[in-house]
Amino acid sequence: MESGLIDSALARFRAVVGDAHVLTDPVDTAPHFTDWRGRYSGEALCVLRPATVDELVQVVHICNEARLPMVPQGGNTGLCGGATPHAGRREVLVSLSRLDRIRAIDPDNASITVEAGCTLAAVQQAAREAGLLFPLSLASEGSCQIGGNLSTNAGGVHVLRHGNARDQVLGLEVVLPDGRLWDGLRALRKDNTGYDLKHLFIGAEGTLGFITAAVLKLAPEPADTALAWVALDGPQRAIELLHRLQAGAGDALNAFELVGRTALDMVLQHISGARDPLPVPAPWYALVELAGSGDRISERLETLLAACMEAGTVRDAVIAQDGAQAAALWSLRENISEAQRIEGFSVKHDISVPVGAIPLFLQVAGERLEALLPGVRIVAFGHAGDGNLHYNLSFSDASDNARLVADAQVANAVVYEAVRALNGSISAEHGIGQLKRSLLVECKSVVELDMMRAIKRAFDPHALMNPGKVLADGGD
Repeated sequence: MESGLIDSALARFRAVVGDAHVLTDPVDTAPHFTDWRGRYSGEALCVLRPATVDELVQVVHICNEARLPMVPQGGNTGLCGGATPHAGRREVLVSLSRLDRIRAIDPDNASITVEAGCTLAAVQQAAREAGLLFPLSLASEGSCQIGGNLSTNAGGVHVLRHGNARDQVLGLEVVLPDGRLWDGLRALRKDNTGYDLKHLFIGAEGTLGFITAAVLKLAPEPADTALAWVALDGPQRAIELLHRLQAGAGDALNAFELVGRTALDMVLQHISGARDPLPVPAPWYALVELAGSGDRISERLETLLAACMEAGTVRDAVIAQDGAQAAALWSLRENISEAQRIEGFSVKHDISVPVGAIPLFLQVAGERLEALLPGVRIVAFGHAGDGNLHYNLSFSDASDNARLVADAQVANAVVYEAVRALNGSISAEHGIGQLKRSLLVECKSVVELDMMRAIKRAFDPHALMNPGKVLADGGD
């Protein structure tokens, strides 16, 4: 693109959003150009920070006319490079952080209408102030934004009871790649009038348009919760415990997280204030939460765990006695990713298999990786209640990780072969982004890929929306 056309576009951007919100200085743009893990870095002509949907509409019209590719970005907490621009492609990065209003709360309808730049924590707090609950919960909830959560169909710790981000959405507002605005902010739980278009944009990772606002479902705030850290002999015991809790607690089972001892040790080493909850180490742990109203949740959990201990399913357990203890237990789970980041390099996987297949996956993948890379350290943890594991590889001695870098593709093949053999998924909640785009051809059928490409062409014929993410485009 000629420099004159770029200068013209920049001048038009400044006229729309103001000089202060067209960022070009490297000091200002640098935080936007590298992903949270530091795996991907790129560049863009500028970073735009529109404050209203109307400003965004005008920005998209300018980009469409000038054929400037656009990269949507929320809190920049993604784990697959989906919000990171490429180098040398003259993209425009559009940050939605200033679209951060809570537009409306309807307690009678148990719904809330929010803009895409609201942090997840802000949405949770607004719901709480209305005496309700927004159940989506992630470790990054203080900085991740709801637009990004929806664009990646985020999961988190309460999928077991409430479902993924997709399940929390009643309606959307979207700016399409040609600058048109779709107002789909309907707060209806039943609307059987043809294609449910909102689901095309949820999980699309910004490749079909900009999610600018959403109507979200809220749930009753539970009167009480009970949380336990449970020691287990192995993953099979975890599945047995899950089944016993589901039978004994029903819908009160709010979370069921699996944590390997290696993951816990990493947190204890790197996270200040972390303490081992139990006196004797175990190879595996479950973090179990019950939530409900009108009954004695803690006593119920204690009774269930006592029965499991008597049956030999559980080795030991501790139940949080107050909010501070509960927060400390949750922090052990939520800080695993941060501890790994501090530790250094690792090869990461975000996979899912049927819940009952988790023990077999861990056994098969572990044995094959140990044969391939003797001494490899497997850090496994995740949302066992819905079959989603984070399965990460490294060596205890960082100097040995050069072997892992060289053999990463082979190691990935081992993991994904085990996943496919169990009819699982290579991406359970993190998305595809740049990281896993090349793997789609291995896990999606030709028909599926053709349908995805047809949808992309229909919405974005000039391939301007987040190019090079999820699906290949002409720039690769």
